[in-house]
Amino acid sequence: MSDEVQVYRDGGVGRIVLDRPRALNSLTHGMVLDFLAALEGWADDDAVQAVVLTGAGERGLCAGGDIRTMHDDARTGGAGTRAFFRSEYRLNALIARYPKPYLAVMDGITMGGGVGVSAHGAVRVVTERSVVAMPETRIGLVPDVGGSLLLARAPGGTGTHLGLTSATMGPGDALLCGFADHFVPSAKVPALLAALGTADDLTTVDALTAVVTAHAEPAPPAALAQRRAWIDECYAADSVEEIVERLLASGVPEAKEAAEQVLGNSPTAVKVTLAALRRARTLPSLEAVLDQEYRISCAALESHDLVEGIRAQVVDKDRDPHWDPASLAAVTDEDVARFLAPREGDELGMA
Repeated sequence: MSDEVQVYRDGGVGRIVLDRPRALNSLTHGMVLDFLAALEGWADDDAVQAVVLTGAGERGLCAGGDIRTMHDDARTGGAGTRAFFRSEYRLNALIARYPKPYLAVMDGITMGGGVGVSAHGAVRVVTERSVVAMPETRIGLVPDVGGSLLLARAPGGTGTHLGLTSATMGPGDALLCGFADHFVPSAKVPALLAALGTADDLTTVDALTAVVTAHAEPAPPAALAQRRAWIDECYAADSVEEIVERLLASGVPEAKEAAEQVLGNSPTAVKVTLAALRRARTLPSLEAVLDQEYRISCAALESHDLVEGIRAQVVDKDRDPHWDPASLAAVTDEDVARFLAPREGDELGMA
């Protein structure tokens, strides 16, 4: 194991701690491989009754994949990032189908790849510090790690809103949108982890949930719940252009802000995201969705916008991306179809 993933047993619990706090525990390929090896090793280990995921430091569980590395790799062909995606999506699928109860503590920033290693688990905990998001359209990418399925299953238009705007969720919104199950104040997390380590039986999700529930409290209100009327109406439109028109015409200040967020993100990414979310609703499994996301992510690696988006947000930090195409109108249906179309060599084959 690398020194960026702690793997150990605590009683009947297999503990995985993402330990790269200076980088908000962002995932490298090596970390993903260590994560996979730990889960595969514990799957048939009778001494491990359940698995618990946490992040080192006070700032978050995981801010996603290491996008600075992705930026540099994409400029030279993207082979390393394709390999990272293959391993990461395999990990996401394993977590969703894991044969033992799996608990993720989504304390602090939990975004992108951080959602992929947490929100597919059997039991998901958020705290008052949780900031949860699939912010890929901001960097010219499309929600992945199974996130397009999570967003597609969110109530009403909330998932489409989150995917197109790259907006964040607090704990109440994460619970509302199906990204989390329980609210535990951060001050109670150490006691929760200690109780799990001394529990006699964690072999079922119900047993694990009972321990969590003993430390849980009512969650803060969900801000999105108060906005469902305009969100559901506006995001039901058939195109991004019509969604933006409805948002701007609604007369609601928050809707106008949402429209501006959509227009500030990669035009190609938001259009592909809408198509991917709508299609994810019809796909038969998470594995099928991950196959779709892999095709899209590989196509994004060849696009202008991914490198440019990461440059603007993370490398130069000027927050002034120059997208190409630069407008929604300039992104054609054929452009979107190319991201979704099967391409030789760009199949995970998990479905």
